[in-house]
Amino acid sequence: MNKLLVAFSLLLLAGGFLYYYNTHAESFRMTPIPGRVKAVPETNTVYKPAAAQLAAAKAVIRANRFNSGIAFLIDMKRAASQNRFFVYDLNRDSIIAAGLVTHGRCGEKWLEGRRYSNTVGSMCTSLGNYRIGNPYQGRFGLAYKLYGLDSSNSNAFERYVVLHSHACVPEAETDYEICQSDGCPTVSPGFLKQLQAIIDASPRPILLSIYESQ
Repeated sequence: MNKLLVAFSLLLLAGGFLYYYNTHAESFRMTPIPGRVKAVPETNTVYKPAAAQLAAAKAVIRANRFNSGIAFLIDMKRAASQNRFFVYDLNRDSIIAAGLVTHGRCGEKWLEGRRYSNTVGSMCTSLGNYRIGNPYQGRFGLAYKLYGLDSSNSNAFERYVVLHSHACVPEAETDYEICQSDGCPTVSPGFLKQLQAIIDASPRPILLSIYESQ
């Protein structure tokens, strides 16, 4: 009799889990994977984008009539444990805010190093310039649509690559590699609030540039 009760209880638990998984399957698939890889970050370092990178960003801004005073720069050359998402004041040539940001895991449980792809379903980061679009409420809360401006990221909208936050991203630099995403530049909740204030107050679209410095 006891064995039957145990078996029945296990069946109920299994059924409950399957129901929860099926009703939340999208969230299970999209949740970034927590990092466990140790790293030694260069904390509190001063970052200076190369002159060529700034010149290229300004050219894109002029061509598309974007906000000429602000640009969002993400340097994928830096470790995920370091600040690599920078809000750059183009008029004063200085960083006004910085935070951590994920890179895509390219469909792997954990991606070693970096790979980039513009292919739908690749779950990789796409390098290139993006126009930050309208906000909306997604599966992780506030998110901003992204539109790729280059051949290397032209499928961003179709791939559902957006700017959003997730609790797995720390609010400050760490001594370990942070979680990885399914291709979205994912930031911490606190940093997204800082970005939200800048984006929503901007009279024109803001450029987001994802690149690897030399």
